Amino acid sequence: MNKLGYLAIAIFFPLLIVGNEMLFRVDETEQVIITQFGKPVGDIITESGLKIKVPFIQKLNRIEKRILLWDGAANDMPTKDKLYITVDTFGRWRIKDPLQYFLRLRDERSAQSRLEDILGSETRNAVAKHELIEIIRTTKDRQPAVDPLLREVDIGKLLPIQRGRRQVEDDILTAASGKLAEFGIELLDIRFKRINYNESVRQKIYARMISERQQIAERFRSEGAGEAAKIIGNKEKELLQIESEAYRKIQAIQGVADAKATEIYAAAYNQSPESRHLYGFVKTLEMYKRVIDPNTTMVLTTDSDIYGLLNGINR
Repeated sequence: MNKLGYLAIAIFFPLLIVGNEMLFRVDETEQVIITQFGKPVGDIITESGLKIKVPFIQKLNRIEKRILLWDGAANDMPTKDKLYITVDTFGRWRIKDPLQYFLRLRDERSAQSRLEDILGSETRNAVAKHELIEIIRTTKDRQPAVDPLLREVDIGKLLPIQRGRRQVEDDILTAASGKLAEFGIELLDIRFKRINYNESVRQKIYARMISERQQIAERFRSEGAGEAAKIIGNKEKELLQIESEAYRKIQAIQGVADAKATEIYAAAYNQSPESRHLYGFVKTLEMYKRVIDPNTTMVLTTDSDIYGLLNGINR
């Protein structure tokens, strides 16, 4: 390589390095603050495109223009009615004043830490000013869905509330927005992600809920047993009435039949002496059939009725 080539390389590479330091690209999702020796210079660059800065002296500080997420850690805190609950919150924010944000916080990591401090503190203050029912109820006019099998005395009534969870969240948003504005941050929204009882009392709450449901179930079982006993009692009463009516009809039919049989026997008895002897003989046999079993031995004398009847038949 000749001297001219070395000279071209010696000139080209420094120019390339200087050009790379001078030119920079700004994306649509970001804004740029240029600092010189650690201090901001010039206006904030908010429009996207290719820009120029002083090489080696000035430094780029890129700041997000998009809406950012803050996801707070779950913390234990007491309510106004002295119940410890675990509250997990999240929010949305953006950088409204990039210069103020840069001077006070510098980067997003510091901003997240400051958001955690301010929002956590305001959340704790808001929860401490309200009872638990105000924290977990969304609106004060909501009507609960009621199982038609349950009565109002079983499920109870929703206690009236003054504000509700949504209003408490708005209070936190209002209180925290003013403090975060000093850091160039605009807080857009904050919400409770999850609210739960503290672990130390959660098992007791579950045990009480189970006990209440068991009491309701026991009442249902007791009422069911009472209805079953009532149905069985009515069944037995109706069965006795049916059996009594059937017995009465049987006795009436049997009485009519006995009367008819007696009438037939009487008519046959009065027809002739032979009929009277036969009737007496038959009735005597029926009597003996009822009082004598197959193992009975009979000794008849000549003057007994049965012997007389048997002897009279042979004549």
